[in-house]
Amino acid sequence: MLTLEDVHVSYGQLPAVRGVSLEVPSGGVLAVIGANGAGKSTLLKAIAGQLPLRSGRILLDGADISGLPAHVRVRRGVALVPEGRRLFKSLTVEENLLTALASRRTGPWDLEAVYELLPIVAERRDRIAGDLSGGEAQATAIARALVTNPLVLLLDEVSLGLAPVVVGQIYAGLPAIRSQGTAVLLVEQDVRQATSASPDVHCLLQGRTSLAGRDLPLDEITDAYFGA
Repeated sequence: MLTLEDVHVSYGQLPAVRGVSLEVPSGGVLAVIGANGAGKSTLLKAIAGQLPLRSGRILLDGADISGLPAHVRVRRGVALVPEGRRLFKSLTVEENLLTALASRRTGPWDLEAVYELLPIVAERRDRIAGDLSGGEAQATAIARALVTNPLVLLLDEVSLGLAPVVVGQIYAGLPAIRSQGTAVLLVEQDVRQATSASPDVHCLLQGRTSLAGRDLPLDEITDAYFGA
C-alpha cells in the first residue's frame, strides 16, 4: 500500500533523511523507531506532503504521489496524526472531526464508527479541545485522521507524554483499524511499545536505516537504535 524508494529529505542544505526505503502492505503495520533527531518525524512529514523530497519516490497503492501537495494526498488516502496532536483548541471535539470531512474518502469510518472505536472521544464530543487531557487529545487526533478513511495512517509519537494505561487504550484500537485494510506507519521512541505493536521494525539513526526486519532480537534493536 505504501512504498518508499531511496527517499532523501533535507532542511535547506542539511540532510535529514538519507536513502530510506520501506514498504507497508494493506492492513499491515510497521514501527519506525529511533532516538531524537533520527529523522522519524521528518520522514512522516515527507510522506504526508509537508516536506518536499530531495530525491526518491513515494508510492501509494502503486501510484507515485511524490510531487502531490499535502491536501491532495489526504484525498488520495494519506492521513497524518502529528506529534503534538495539532487540534483546533477553540473548537469542540466533534467540530474538530467535522473539519476533516471535507477531505473524506468513501469508506467505513464516519463519526459513529470512530466514536465506537474510541469511546473517550464520544464521551468528550461536546468538550472544547483546549480543555482535553493529553490522552483525550491524542484519541481525538486519531479519530480526526480516521474519518478521512485513509489508505495509510501515519502515527507520530502517539504515546509521548501519556500514562501507560492511556497508551494501552489507544493501541488497542489498531487491530480494528488494520482490519479495514488501512496500512499503519507508526513512529515511536519507546522500543518496547513499538515492538509490542508491530513485529516489523525499521530503525533510523542520523537519517539512515540502521536496521530493518521482523521479530528482531531486542539487543540488535538496541544496538541499531544507539549506533553501537
